[in-house]
Amino acid sequence: MNLHDVYLLSPELSLAGLAALLLMLDLVVQRKRLLSILSIICLIVPAGFVVALWLDLGRDNVPQMTGLFDTLVVDRFSLFFKALFLGIVGLVLMASIDYAAKFQRFQTEYCALVILSAVGMMLLASTQELISIYIALELTALPLAALAAFLRESRSSEAGMKFLILSAISSAVLLYGMVLIFGFTGSTFLKEIASELQRLPLSGDIPFGSYALLLGIVLMIAGFGFKISAVPFQMWVPDVYEGAPTPITAYLSVASKAAGFAVILRVFYTAFPASIISVDWGAVFAVLSALSMTIGNLVAIAQNNIKRMLAYSTIAHAGYIMVGLAAIAARSPQEETFGPAGILFYLGAYAATNLTAFFAVIAISNWTGSDAINDFAGMSRRSPFLAFALAFAMISLIGLPPAAGFIAKVYIFGAAVNSNLVWLAIVGVINSVVSAYYYLRVVRVMYLSPRLSEEPISISPSIKLAVAISGAAVAFFGIFPLPLLRFAEEAASILPLVAIAPR
Repeated sequence: MNLHDVYLLSPELSLAGLAALLLMLDLVVQRKRLLSILSIICLIVPAGFVVALWLDLGRDNVPQMTGLFDTLVVDRFSLFFKALFLGIVGLVLMASIDYAAKFQRFQTEYCALVILSAVGMMLLASTQELISIYIALELTALPLAALAAFLRESRSSEAGMKFLILSAISSAVLLYGMVLIFGFTGSTFLKEIASELQRLPLSGDIPFGSYALLLGIVLMIAGFGFKISAVPFQMWVPDVYEGAPTPITAYLSVASKAAGFAVILRVFYTAFPASIISVDWGAVFAVLSALSMTIGNLVAIAQNNIKRMLAYSTIAHAGYIMVGLAAIAARSPQEETFGPAGILFYLGAYAATNLTAFFAVIAISNWTGSDAINDFAGMSRRSPFLAFALAFAMISLIGLPPAAGFIAKVYIFGAAVNSNLVWLAIVGVINSVVSAYYYLRVVRVMYLSPRLSEEPISISPSIKLAVAISGAAVAFFGIFPLPLLRFAEEAASILPLVAIAPR
């Protein structure tokens, strides 16, 4: 590793250094709350490195910089996700300042584990080699398994154990798929895999051109499907989301999903570009998208616990985002980045929306001691600020204006229509209508049901600030989506998928 490699890794190294610094200060600092605040402030350092790398790409007029024996790539695509992860981590840590009193002795370890998992997510967005991708996935998953069990209650321990075991199984499935791809192409580097696939005589009569390639890609999709909580790989989501600390549930719902889609885009865009292959994996993602949207929304209707309801909601939203993946295969040459840019915008808007919802739930549940939707009755009179924030998040999750979720769904369903996947766009619109039932149920309970108590809800400054920032982002990008749209389009334009004539 040379100095250039260190510079390319500077966001990840500074973030890992912050985690180490917090653990060392924990030995001498008595007021653990100060360390939580320090962890948020120090995120400025990796954020500064992300900005510096972005400016260097523009100054040198190069699409990307590579290092670590070509396993690491820094481009606008990876920097988009690094900025997104840092924003999510900062808001989650801010919302956790008071919540972490439930495990006061381990507050610093909690912050360090959140930060270390973000290091793995940032590496996932930058790796272009299969072994490096696998290592980054494990660096992401292991801290999350520990965080899910952090409450040290029966439900929390069950959540951590389920996440750990099922994550290990999915990682094994993913690794088997990677081994088959390596055996078929002779390389673990994504670009070399693409070159070899273009050279090999693939059969047009076999899905993916080869049975070995078929099995390898299917296993990889299954492994990645666990990370993004897509049907039928979603079995861990409800129990883990319900049992984990609520800030970690929020973190899992947005950061882990964004990391999964980042690596899927990188792998499938770079390694499998031939049109005969892209049509096949596009069809697979189209089917998974329709299943995830439908099953996620239908099961969410029956939920009475708001964390479980939002868990099935994230499954449905994984389906919405996969509409963009399916649109990639049949895109028009004039709109090469329409599908992936829609995914990136959706991830940004969804992150702000879901964090707003979960932060409001944290504040309300901490006061009421319950996650039951019926216990949110009359919340509009007890805490108008939290009720409005949660209601606005529900509107955005449905996809109604003026929230960012509306623009996100228009953009991603537009990608499907432009790619001749009108049927998938129709399925998405129908599911959005179905989802309105359970999202608006929460709004109805808060605004129309009689309140269970006259006592107003007190909100700490940290959670109020976290709700305000994420909620403001939902409103801003709903009314002025152009900044995030341009950011997403510029980041997606680097992805190297090009149209290749069928064999």
